[in-house]
Amino acid sequence: MDDIAAKFEDAQKRVKALSKAPGTDELLELYALFKQATAGDATGSRPGMMDFKGRAKFDAWVGKKGIGKDDAMARYVALVDRLGG
Repeated sequence: MDDIAAKFEDAQKRVKALSKAPGTDELLELYALFKQATAGDATGSRPGMMDFKGRAKFDAWVGKKGIGKDDAMARYVALVDRLGG
């Protein structure tokens, strides 16, 4: 396992143990970076307008289009570090 993958895995554990829950923007950023790192560019259609949460998550993920797997992992780790994880 390469170094960034190990740090990414560790950050996933640390984010669950944060003493303070991240704000909405940080949660969307974490979600988008996680999806980009694990699944690549967003696929599928945008959720309907009544699915506010699903739509916000999808839009955040679409915003990461083109970011490579390792870069997304590194950004996720850095965000968890900033959140105190």
